[in-house]
Amino acid sequence: MKVPFIDILRYENGFYETVTAKTAELIKNGHFVGGPVVGLFETALKDWTKTKFALGCANGTDAIQLALRAAGVEKNDKVLLPDMTFWATFESIVNVGAVPYVIDVSKETLHLTLASVKEGVEKFKPKALILVHLYGWACPETLEIRKYCKDENVTLIEDCAQAIGTKIKGESLLANALVATTSFYPAKVLGASGDAGAVFTTEQKIADTTKILLNHGRISHYEHGLIGWNSRLGAYEANFMLESLKHLDAKLVSRRHACDEYRKKIKNPIIKMIGPSADVWENGYLSVGLMTPETRPAFCEYLKANDIGFGNIYPGAMSMQPGANGHLGGKITHGHADWIANSVVNFPAFAYISQAEIDYVVEKINAYKA
Repeated sequence: MKVPFIDILRYENGFYETVTAKTAELIKNGHFVGGPVVGLFETALKDWTKTKFALGCANGTDAIQLALRAAGVEKNDKVLLPDMTFWATFESIVNVGAVPYVIDVSKETLHLTLASVKEGVEKFKPKALILVHLYGWACPETLEIRKYCKDENVTLIEDCAQAIGTKIKGESLLANALVATTSFYPAKVLGASGDAGAVFTTEQKIADTTKILLNHGRISHYEHGLIGWNSRLGAYEANFMLESLKHLDAKLVSRRHACDEYRKKIKNPIIKMIGPSADVWENGYLSVGLMTPETRPAFCEYLKANDIGFGNIYPGAMSMQPGANGHLGGKITHGHADWIANSVVNFPAFAYISQAEIDYVVEKINAYKA
């Protein structure tokens, strides 16, 4: 058997035909950029995530940059971020003219902790913090970090590129976030047919500013109140995701089942399977195992030999990326992010993975001998 790490082509019955027919209507009506379908998608997304405002944009990286600017981050402002994230989080800070400062994550939860945030705020005195929710979970101390940032007047932006559909203490992660972002890259739990992203907020002013920024700073068609850029969500992407959103609950059930199965059935002592804290409801975006930097290379070769796809998300700490040179304002690291980057292994957990595929992955992992 061959099990890919990700398979984005397992559509629901009738999905392809429905999207194709609705795309034909867009072409017939000349709805290529904007149009009614974008508004329909934003409304459906807002309702599904239980947030107050949801604004589509061109991609997940733009979403972070829009959120930073809309929330008031300006040139030379200090912005904290975790040392373990995707490069887009780091580069977005630089791209808006601010200065990134990294703080280390926990080796147990793989996320920031309230203690690490406090240490970073006290040392660097930042304008903002980007809290990243990795692996389809919410950061376990999200609520505490939100309160602390509010009390300390630190603007909190939440990078939810991997966390659409997650809950914390029974409530949507996005419901009470001041400002949050996501990516709709095709491999995400809610993926577009190309690039797309969104900004979420509970604040009218941030929503209004985001809407202006993503459309060339327009306040009317030929009047520009801000220096923005073109980050409009296309009609084709909105159409595709509007249909996909109708099936998202089923996709999450499938993904979460795969992650649950791996945590229950993988018994090989060389791998420690981890998951979200008790208060967090995951979306099943990634199944996460931890090894050691010494044992991972041979194990990954074994997976390749047995036609099992896998990921190492993410394989490098931000503070150690070559591109960080000349941009990193400061750091607090204990080697945790680097250790995780060289130890993490992710197993196939895509939507509609079959039980036979899950069982094959489990069987081969349990049979591995170092």
